[in-house]
Amino acid sequence: MNKILIIEDDQAIAELEKDYLELSNFEVLIETDGSAGVARALEEHFDLILLDLMLPGIDGFEICRLIREEKNTPVIMVSAKKDDIDKIRGLGLGADDYITKPFSPSELVARVKAHLARYERLTTADAHKNDILEIRSLRIDKTARRVYMDGVEKPFTTKEFDLLTFLASHPNHVYSKEELFKEIWEMESVGDIATVTVHIKKIREKIEKTTSKPQYIETIWGVGYRFKM
Repeated sequence: MNKILIIEDDQAIAELEKDYLELSNFEVLIETDGSAGVARALEEHFDLILLDLMLPGIDGFEICRLIREEKNTPVIMVSAKKDDIDKIRGLGLGADDYITKPFSPSELVARVKAHLARYERLTTADAHKNDILEIRSLRIDKTARRVYMDGVEKPFTTKEFDLLTFLASHPNHVYSKEELFKEIWEMESVGDIATVTVHIKKIREKIEKTTSKPQYIETIWGVGYRFKM
């Protein structure tokens, strides 16, 4: 089920949008404050964002700019402003569409579906083009050597990427630190297995929501590590 975030300070409009989208089998959440809305948009995964322009806390233009710095999530701006300059500015900041109020709920739903379908086609094409590993919220682009969590790219060093990719490519297999060192550093450990521990710690900091309770790289005490599917 696609998940949509509505950032709209007019509760009545937000609830109307929510009702129609839920009738089309979307999961919908509402934020009525700009600052809270952008925080949620950046922290959680959404398939599409409906963004009002005039908001308390921070306006829609700035929210769109901040989202585009981090994510490619489709953004549809919704506003009572009909001036072309506002549309041009919104689209220039990376919005995918601009709807002026008042609008028909059926038009809104149609546009949401169209943008979701387009985004899915683009991401599917990318996945076919590159060698991609996707495990829950984790996406590893082996071709481009890039890692994403909840759609947000995380910076990885060469060895961090190689270690994560190796483990993710061999799920549920337990590897000792010595085996991992030999595989990734292509040499015998000779007492350097602490290097593996340090790299696992850094990887967890980037992909685990709670490093003390890892959901991806599990420690098998006395043995080594295992990537959990």
